[in-house]
Amino acid sequence: MVLFFEVLLVVFSIALITVVLLQKGKSAGLAGAISGGAEHLFGKTKARGMDLVLQRITVGLAAGFMILAIVVAMLK
Repeated sequence: MVLFFEVLLVVFSIALITVVLLQKGKSAGLAGAISGGAEHLFGKTKARGMDLVLQRITVGLAAGFMILAIVVAMLK
């Protein structure tokens, strides 16, 4: 049972890394780092199409990864 959860945790982690790397960068450079946070905070940039799908998949995989990490830690 523990082995199954550990393998599932590895699969989730690889999938999460892949999805994050597939996402497009919002801004580049120092100017993007300063202004990008404010734009994200106030919602000036909305995700559309594939960016929205990747964002939702990332949230789901991150939540699953966290839950699985806690389960594996409790089982060991």
